[in-house]
Amino acid sequence: MRSSLHPPAPTEALPAAAEIDTPLSISTAELVTMVAALMALNALAIDIMLPALDAIATDLGVVGGNDQQLVVVAYILGFGVPQLVWGPLSDRFGRRPVLFVSLIGYTLAGLACLATQSFEQLLMARFVHGVFASGCRVVAVAVVRDLFAGRGMARIMSLVMTIFMVVPILAPMLGQGVLLIAPWRWTFGVLVLAGFGMLAWTFLRLRETVDMDDREPLSVRATLRAYLAVVKSRVTFGYMVASGVVFGALFAFISASEQVFREVFGKGDTFVFWFAGVALALSCANFANSRLVERFGMRRLSHVALVGFIAVSLSLVAVMHFVGEELWLFFPMFAVVFALFGLIGANFNALAMEPLGKIAGTASAAYGFATTSVSGLLGGLIGRAYDGTTTPLLLGFAALGVASLIAVAVTERGRLFSSA
Repeated sequence: MRSSLHPPAPTEALPAAAEIDTPLSISTAELVTMVAALMALNALAIDIMLPALDAIATDLGVVGGNDQQLVVVAYILGFGVPQLVWGPLSDRFGRRPVLFVSLIGYTLAGLACLATQSFEQLLMARFVHGVFASGCRVVAVAVVRDLFAGRGMARIMSLVMTIFMVVPILAPMLGQGVLLIAPWRWTFGVLVLAGFGMLAWTFLRLRETVDMDDREPLSVRATLRAYLAVVKSRVTFGYMVASGVVFGALFAFISASEQVFREVFGKGDTFVFWFAGVALALSCANFANSRLVERFGMRRLSHVALVGFIAVSLSLVAVMHFVGEELWLFFPMFAVVFALFGLIGANFNALAMEPLGKIAGTASAAYGFATTSVSGLLGGLIGRAYDGTTTPLLLGFAALGVASLIAVAVTERGRLFSSA
């Protein structure tokens, strides 16, 4: 029914057992799991090969110690800009066609990565892989905005992120397991199977969430008008900038994490478990946010968390400098940093998307671009600054937090911690 396509009012609470009226009777639980799985294709494509980076560098003759990070960076660069194309396409042709093209491309790019014979070829294949993965991400977020708004969307996205974060917990372990029985190339075989599985699931179970009458025309003028609407919305643009900056911390950690735990703390053999611990803290925080956001509001939760993110990052810099780089001190505080990060992401996303439900695909694309291309660039720069200590990473976190807080303060005209 057409009425089921329209989101509730932004302040309307979402019932825990809400059902989406579709011919396939897809439940909210299945929708959350499906959206999380679509977004997790991106995390899987990055995290499953973290244990294999050293083997990839050795096998393909990579000389520079930090150059192995380019396997991640190339993917992130491919992931960013194409979102600006996928968004308007999904507003014009609907979510399903764009999603299916993206999933087919994701699967074929995984095959190309598996068959590559040089580091340069791998980087090119990884770039293409990122291009098609970005379409999956744009559609996933747009589908949620098609159906929910405001705190309801924040709650759904928090639940999505809770499930989504299972992938960063398990993917490095899965990658390590693959390496025990097969060459590093077969980590990409897992991505091929994941892409095919999601194609089958969404084809059978996901209905179209954009009614024909609501679709936007596709032209250069219409696309520019849609992106101009994103820029003109003070809340959307402001939280998009704030997210683009602070998400750089996530990419910095992903880029440098294996080196930090292997070289600084001597835990290369157990890296996957330490990485999983950080991801678990992030997942728990997202689940807590799904329970707290209806009570305290998106702004208050995310603003408090952002201030805490800065404070704990700076505290950790001081502890590592004056006490020493000891894992028993570093890990608990670092987990707290990422738990606070978990209270930021879903709320910033919902705040940015709320004003632009009619062009959710375009808004999702712009937000995705900010939190991948901009974040990936910032995170990559911080990761490349790694010097054998945790200092560049932690100082980078604090700097990104401060810059994000400034963007939020400007957006809210100085009125932080509102319960709205």
